[in-house]
Amino acid sequence: MTFFETLVNETEQARSGLLSAPIIERCLSKDVSIDDYVGFLVQAYHHVKHTVPLLMAVGSRLPDDKEWLREAVAEYIEEEIGHQEWILNDIENCGYDKEWVRNSRPHPATELMVAYAYDTIQRIDPMGFFGMVYVLEGTSVNLADQVADAVRGAIGLPKKAFSYLYSHGSLDQDHVKFFEQLMDRIDDEGDQKQIVHSCKMFYQLYGDIFRSLSSGHGVPKLSKAA
Repeated sequence: MTFFETLVNETEQARSGLLSAPIIERCLSKDVSIDDYVGFLVQAYHHVKHTVPLLMAVGSRLPDDKEWLREAVAEYIEEEIGHQEWILNDIENCGYDKEWVRNSRPHPATELMVAYAYDTIQRIDPMGFFGMVYVLEGTSVNLADQVADAVRGAIGLPKKAFSYLYSHGSLDQDHVKFFEQLMDRIDDEGDQKQIVHSCKMFYQLYGDIFRSLSSGHGVPKLSKAA
């Protein structure tokens, strides 16, 4: 069994816990409002804007014998730059004030996940960050298109309000394959255990973000003149 297969198998229960979040179940059954969707986007903005800084921190802390992995991190950075702006544009296309979101604070659950990511990289082991990559990319590829289609069908927003979700859906399959190939090159048992542990933690923390979502996101609507 490859390490990637081990990672999938050993974190399946944690993954199921994330997918049981009520908001995900409601989205897939089209029992969702525009406020639910905007609330999701607000929290997505607050963690996605840290993706590149986190990747930079990982690259700076990898040892010389993992130069091959640092090169992969550089590819991730190139791919991820600016994605938070896509989210803000989606918020604006929903009719809400993206600049208000830019200057707002995240929900505590989101702040905790971001803080755990930085702490893992800086205090514990930068390899643990790949647990976060697996959780966020894997969840997006498996759910993003379904959720985007369901939410569009429920609230009738234009496709341009879903650029972030559609860009991280089935079209992102190459990223998952790239990640799988990276994981299968990791043969150190300590690194493997750290990635599995972190993956379980990120499933819990990311699930807590979904469980924290409510329609009371507080984002003001744009004036008609805007």
